[in-house]
Amino acid sequence: MQAAQSEKGRLTGERPQQGVTPDSLLALHDAGYQSILARLGEGKVLDLGCGEGFETAGLVSEERVVLGVDYSPEAAGATRGRFAGAGVVVACMDAARLGIAPRSFDWVCSSHIIEHFVDPDSHVAEMARVLKSTGSAFVLTPNAPADFENPFHVHLFRRDDLRLALEEHFASVWVGGLDAVPRVKEDLAARRAKAARVLAIDFLDLRHRIPRNWYTTIYTHMLPLAYRFLARSDSGGSTGICAEDFFVTDQVDDTTPVLFAVATEPRERGTSATTRAARGR
Repeated sequence: MQAAQSEKGRLTGERPQQGVTPDSLLALHDAGYQSILARLGEGKVLDLGCGEGFETAGLVSEERVVLGVDYSPEAAGATRGRFAGAGVVVACMDAARLGIAPRSFDWVCSSHIIEHFVDPDSHVAEMARVLKSTGSAFVLTPNAPADFENPFHVHLFRRDDLRLALEEHFASVWVGGLDAVPRVKEDLAARRAKAARVLAIDFLDLRHRIPRNWYTTIYTHMLPLAYRFLARSDSGGSTGICAEDFFVTDQVDDTTPVLFAVATEPRERGTSATTRAARGR
C-alpha cells in the first residue's frame, strides 16, 4: 500500500507522503519498485496496492500494460485522475478477492500489502491464480525484526515464514532482502530508537489492550505530529537518502529492512503444498 494520502490529504502512515514521510522510507519504497522494474519484461503487469500510483506509473513502457489495483476508492480515483494519460489502468478491488480472470497477467507485484492481511494466504492464492504459468510474482514486505511498530501491520514475516507462505501456491520461490548501505541502516536504527522512547510513555501497554480500530485511529492522528516534531530533519530530501542507497541481497539478517521475494510456477487450485501433503497421508 504505497500511495501517499487521501483526497483530503490525511496521512495514515500507510501511504508515504512527499515532504512529510522520512526520506529513508520514501527511498525504500522507490528502491523496491526499481528492483521489480529491473526484472520485468514485456507483457501485462498487475500492481496490487497501487495507492496513488506514483510507483505504478514507473512500470509502464511501450512493451507493458499496467493495471493498478487498490482497495481504497479515494486512492484508486486519485491514480486514475493523475495517470490516466500515462498508460495506467486502475481498478478498485480487494487484493484477496480479485475480480480478474485466471492466468491473465505476466507479472504481479505486491509491494507492502501482504502484511495487512490477517489471512495472507488468501492474497497469495489470488496472486497465483491470476498469474500466467510462465509469469513471475514479486513480493515486498517488512522484515519482522526490523519493522517499526505499526497497527496496520497485522501479519509480519521473517524470511522462512514468507518462503513457506509463497510455496503454498508457487512451485519455485526465492526470498532475499532489500538492504541498505550502513549510513541508511544507522538512520533507520536511530528512528526506531526514537520511536521506542515515545512508545515507552505507554508503560501500561494500553495500545495493545484497546480495540485495534481505536489504536489505528490514534496512530493515524498522532503520526503527523510525530513526523512534524520528531522527524522534521529526516524528511524533505534533507538527509540525501535515495533509492540508490538500497540493494537486493541474498544475505538477510535481523537488520535487513525489507524482504524481497520472487515466486514463479503458480500452482493450480487444490495443489498447494499443504493439500499435497494431506493427500499423501
